[in-house]
Amino acid sequence: MVEGYCVKCKAKKEMSEAQEVTMKNGRKAMKGKCPTCGTGMYRILGK
Repeated sequence: MVEGYCVKCKAKKEMSEAQEVTMKNGRKAMKGKCPTCGTGMYRILGK
């Protein structure tokens, strides 16, 4: 699982329903939801 920062909970958590997406500039990122509050989470990955 991928860990991201939830701005609503103000804590680092593992994303649920995480999936890899490609941004407009071609870089990869992980998009998922916070397991506690359900807020959308986003993490930009390295090259």
